[in-house]
Amino acid sequence: MSFPNPSKADQNKLEEQIHLLQGDLEKIQSQIHAFESLLRTELSDLIVESQELFSLYKQIKKAKKAKRLEQKKRGKNYKEPKGLLRSPGKKKSLLKPEQRKEKKRLYREAMLHVHPDKFQMNEKDTEVATEITSRLIEIYQTESLERLQAYHAHIFNGNTNIILTDTASKVKIVAKDNHLQQDIKRLEKEIEIAKNDHLYKVLTEYESPMTYVDELKEYYELRIVQLKKRTRKGL
Repeated sequence: MSFPNPSKADQNKLEEQIHLLQGDLEKIQSQIHAFESLLRTELSDLIVESQELFSLYKQIKKAKKAKRLEQKKRGKNYKEPKGLLRSPGKKKSLLKPEQRKEKKRLYREAMLHVHPDKFQMNEKDTEVATEITSRLIEIYQTESLERLQAYHAHIFNGNTNIILTDTASKVKIVAKDNHLQQDIKRLEKEIEIAKNDHLYKVLTEYESPMTYVDELKEYYELRIVQLKKRTRKGL
């Protein structure tokens, strides 16, 4: 059984629809990107400080756990687990000040772009982003500046199998017969996802979107105060 091919006029209509949808998608993505860039500019210091304090908090909890283990070892019935590895001490950084500054800049830039919270609408992307951030933290904390530079380039060259807002490629239109309807459906789905992005909702539903910056500042400032209290008590 054969199916009739669409006429040239029908193809032109579908191609025009694709063109319009593409324009809508790019406009929405551009609005989100611009607002996200503004948020990063306004909040980057608070975000990173919050992450660093949370990391310190986890280290303190880990140290307390180790202390409890040492206390447990003093008990007469305690038996040392076989194969237990002693955790190495933190290595002193041999980097020059400007190298440390560059390493931190690369880490912050990559972290703000691939943090898993940015990909909540796509479970697969969330999993990938989680893996990327875990590796990013590991490289930042334990490996060289050159290694971080290489991984930073790896992320921003589009080698991570997720689409970053800042480096997203334009959707390619395959304008051939039965592919046209598939492209339209795909673009419509991407537009739906983009419109459900929280930042886009802020832009379109808030009477004054800039008040969201104040909301986030208040959130991070409160979180930082709480983390400082927790880490101060643990020191």
